[in-house]
Amino acid sequence: MKKIAVIGGGPAGMIAAYAAAQTDKSSEVTLIEKNEKLGKKLFITGKGRCNVTNASDIETMMNNVVSNRDFLYSAFYTFDNEALMSLIEANGTKLKTERGNRVFPVSDHSSDIIKALKNALDKAGVKVLLNTTVDDIETEDGVAKGLWITDSKNKRRFEDFDCIIVATGGLSYPVTGSDGDGFRFADKVGHTKKECVPALVPIETEEEYVKDMQGLSLKNVEVTIKDGKKTLYSDFGEMLFTHFGVSGPLILSASSVVGRTLKKKNLQMYIDLKPAVSEDTLDKRFLNIIEENKNKQLKNSLNGLLPGKMLAVYMNLLGIDTEKQMNSVTKEERKKMISLLKAFPLTLVSLRGFNEAIITSGGISVKEVNPSTMESKLVKNLYFAGEMLDLDAFTGGFNLQIAWSTGYLAGISAAE
Repeated sequence: MKKIAVIGGGPAGMIAAYAAAQTDKSSEVTLIEKNEKLGKKLFITGKGRCNVTNASDIETMMNNVVSNRDFLYSAFYTFDNEALMSLIEANGTKLKTERGNRVFPVSDHSSDIIKALKNALDKAGVKVLLNTTVDDIETEDGVAKGLWITDSKNKRRFEDFDCIIVATGGLSYPVTGSDGDGFRFADKVGHTKKECVPALVPIETEEEYVKDMQGLSLKNVEVTIKDGKKTLYSDFGEMLFTHFGVSGPLILSASSVVGRTLKKKNLQMYIDLKPAVSEDTLDKRFLNIIEENKNKQLKNSLNGLLPGKMLAVYMNLLGIDTEKQMNSVTKEERKKMISLLKAFPLTLVSLRGFNEAIITSGGISVKEVNPSTMESKLVKNLYFAGEMLDLDAFTGGFNLQIAWSTGYLAGISAAE
């Protein structure tokens, strides 16, 4: 009888344990979790709703992967989004697809996703150890042999295992137990790690005026981030101002692309507040506003152009005397007003921390892991899955699918 250990009771670990037990029903699969319950981080994803995957086709899924997408071909094709959705629904949780093909439980409760996975684990006969810490992985002559474990009664013991799957997560949301244990295990057996940085995380700005716009959400704007003349990121969508800087879907996605550069230097961000309108059309609109308000002061004539919180900041940045009458606004001043609408400036200075990051960028080098099996190329019978690998994607359920797919592949490979 083969004994398989899975370290980590998050999405990758749970699906790995299920896959291993289903693949070899004669094996003994043990899922080890340091917390008092499974799926602690999964419980808070999607603001408690759990964006469990994305219903797009595989090509779209791949295009939303930021780091090392080619590594994921085998994993995605072995266990795709449809297989994941079928598994969850077969275990009692109905799913729905929302805007952007994001998939959620019908109940809007992440606990129902965890419940479905627990049902699958129970049916597969997986042994679950909660409140149990893995202290170390034991290897001999380049082969994984077993684990040093401290259980809920604080007793330390060694247990033999034929295969070990490490799925302990990255560094995001450390309060859920993601404290880098897996990286320590990997480092001990010779694996290298790309530096971990927060990803899908808000960004701090230099300008104090963001505080005046705190809580303001902008929809249908275009954000462009530049390093000098080089454009690092540009996309269209929704963003949010906070007391420290910027957040929202556009910014979270941008953080995954520009995060490493931002660690080295400040970057310039420009918001096109009217991306669907050309500068010529805007100039005509301003001429109409001037004609309709020619005897009013500038400060009293642009209501409706922008949300109130932003209009005050916009006026201050214009550098134009806002007391002047509209009929005295010059062509150059109109040009300045249009430029600020098409390129509202902010200076990005730093990412927020791991405690606010949805995922971790960086991790164990995928060059040292077999993409067809998730087995370590350095240590036989040792497998890795999920966020601890140097894999990350944009928001929309893609990161969880990476966890499901790599976990499942690791599970069946260990069992086979």
